[in-house]
Amino acid sequence: MSIPQNGNLSVMPLQEFVLEGFEGGPQTQALLFALFLALYMVAILGNITMIVVITLDARLHSPMYFFLKNLSFVDLCYSSVIAPKALVNFLSSSKVITFGGCAIQLFFFSLLATTEAFLLAVMAYDHFMAICSPLLYPITMHPSDCACLVLGSYCGGCLNSILQASFTFTLPFCSSNHIDHFHCDVPPLLKLACADTMTNELVMFGLCGFFIVVTILRMHSGGGRHKLFSTCGSHMTAVSLFYGTVFVMYAQPGAVESMEQGKVVSVFYTLVIPMLNPLIYSLRNKDVQEALWRLGQKHTILISKSG
Repeated sequence: MSIPQNGNLSVMPLQEFVLEGFEGGPQTQALLFALFLALYMVAILGNITMIVVITLDARLHSPMYFFLKNLSFVDLCYSSVIAPKALVNFLSSSKVITFGGCAIQLFFFSLLATTEAFLLAVMAYDHFMAICSPLLYPITMHPSDCACLVLGSYCGGCLNSILQASFTFTLPFCSSNHIDHFHCDVPPLLKLACADTMTNELVMFGLCGFFIVVTILRMHSGGGRHKLFSTCGSHMTAVSLFYGTVFVMYAQPGAVESMEQGKVVSVFYTLVIPMLNPLIYSLRNKDVQEALWRLGQKHTILISKSG
């Protein structure tokens, strides 16, 4: 918990924060800029490609790909909440973000991250129903039900982001306004607080643990879990990557204290995972590969006709 060590430390209304980011001189910052830019561009290209392919190919208009398209949209927005500001800061001597800008970034970051957590749980449930109850699948995963599941994921994300942002930004902050991170997140902000943050930490750990449990409980039986793990390798890879990094960052004791570890983990789940998800779901998915091939063939024909 964050409690001021110096009794004379003043509490002041902050107008802005400074995102300290990663240590290092101009060369290190330039290398980080190149790394972040490459990861971000690949994530943008991959997720837009998935959205376009699933939208244009009628053979992919099924519940599984409906959820996958929404996952790609969330990943697209998710990385875009963090990467642009981080890229600007790598090349700038001023790494300032306004108090309101920090609150907005945290709100949308939390909203989209939580929505992704729920979407992964929904996708696990979809796979479970397709494998273990194929006869009931068309009834259970009706388009209206799928839309409700996605809407529920966004509502859950919105609720969590409201809780996290309100609990965090109602804390009194000490005179230091330097955030030891490259974006506004709960753990580094709690370290600046001049009050007991035990409640905030319990909320953060509890919600993250809840999301992980929900994903597991979506697979109702041991046999179902075994089938899901053995036949849906792509989805389980995505789930393991996302929930593993979330657990390391938020759902373990001492996570708030490990800022250096947190920065590296944050790069992984804000940029690397949004970049990997389209690859995970396309490289091992024959339907997506065939849809990409058909789209490429149509594009080739259109070019040859226009030429």
